Amino acid sequence: MRVDAGDTAFLLVSTMLVLFMTPGLALFYGGMVRSKHVLSMLAQNFAVIAVVSVVWVAIGYSLAFDGDAGAGLIGNLHLVGFAHGGSPLPGYDLTVPPLAFGGFQMMFAVLTVALLTGAGADRMRFGPFLVLAAAWTVVVYVPLAHWAFDPQGWLVRQHLLDFAGGTVVEVNAGASALALVLVLGRRRGWPGEPMPPHSLPLTLLGAGILWFGWFGFNAGSALASGHLAAQALVSTHLAACGGLLGWAALEKKATGHATTLGAASGAVAGLVAITPAAGYVNTLGALVIGLVAGAAGLYAVRLKFRFRYDDSLDVVGVHGVCGVVGTVLVGVFATRSVNPAGRGLIDGGGLHLLGAQTFGVLVAAAWAFGWTWVLATVVHRTLGLRADPEHELAGLDMAVHAETAYELGALHNR
Repeated sequence: MRVDAGDTAFLLVSTMLVLFMTPGLALFYGGMVRSKHVLSMLAQNFAVIAVVSVVWVAIGYSLAFDGDAGAGLIGNLHLVGFAHGGSPLPGYDLTVPPLAFGGFQMMFAVLTVALLTGAGADRMRFGPFLVLAAAWTVVVYVPLAHWAFDPQGWLVRQHLLDFAGGTVVEVNAGASALALVLVLGRRRGWPGEPMPPHSLPLTLLGAGILWFGWFGFNAGSALASGHLAAQALVSTHLAACGGLLGWAALEKKATGHATTLGAASGAVAGLVAITPAAGYVNTLGALVIGLVAGAAGLYAVRLKFRFRYDDSLDVVGVHGVCGVVGTVLVGVFATRSVNPAGRGLIDGGGLHLLGAQTFGVLVAAAWAFGWTWVLATVVHRTLGLRADPEHELAGLDMAVHAETAYELGALHNR
């Protein structure tokens, strides 16, 4: 195995950027909840970093990426504890140390679990959620990562193209979020009681950090610093721009106002949609995918009011629906001029790739929803996943962490 110093440095920096996305997500979500719950949101996201990282090193990485020539359903235990970190990975032609690749993929697992905190905002208990996070990583995330990321995974064998996690991260998180909110139930007072974001500046800051970190997420998935990484980075940026503009334009037309929350949500919608496509589509295709995702995300977040499921921070609408959009549109816009592995409808590839992408979405959504519902139900009935009513009313910050985000009394006394 040849190790390239430039590729290794590039992947290490990308790993840092992906880790930075989780604190960014914490701020993005934290600004959208009420002030009495903001520390709870931040604490859940930061704790996820530790819990999922330990689970990933202990068993997750080995099961996800130490595959064999079997059915491609799950890996083995050869790399438990990050053992044999210098051994080549089956099916990969890496120019970076396998340990660097394992660390990079660790941050993907962390971020995906962190996304679930947005679905259960304002009403999820801290300890039981971390138990769910550990179990979910192994039962839900790891098999999907093996199927869609490992060259020997069975969805890869079905010709699914998922450059950086449209199925593994986005569709997975969206479907899992829907199952989680159905188990938890609605927030007290929702939808009749107004629950506006308490700090949009925090949310915009978080969205900016996510945008920045997403360059490592998508460009880093090229696993080498070259043309493909450059295309993925540029495509990521243009899709975010398209998502922001598409959401804002439709919001302005529908309500007469283009909101800052809409702009932030639109940018994230574009970033979500380009995740599976960044290494397969050209710049113009990326912009179109972003525009479509911005429109789809705006309409998708309204579904929770129609169907009466309380997805607090729109994980289903933004990540689930826009993940579906981006994954399916790979089958339309993938071009061999960017990556020889992808030939979509516009490039003359016919319906074959479109069918493979749709199949991958259906498999990921069904797997994630079913197992998340089972795991969340077990944790809820044994440990109590939902917070006590008085804690929800008073605020999870003080009830769980004995802290408040803002010492307003102290400010008034100055």
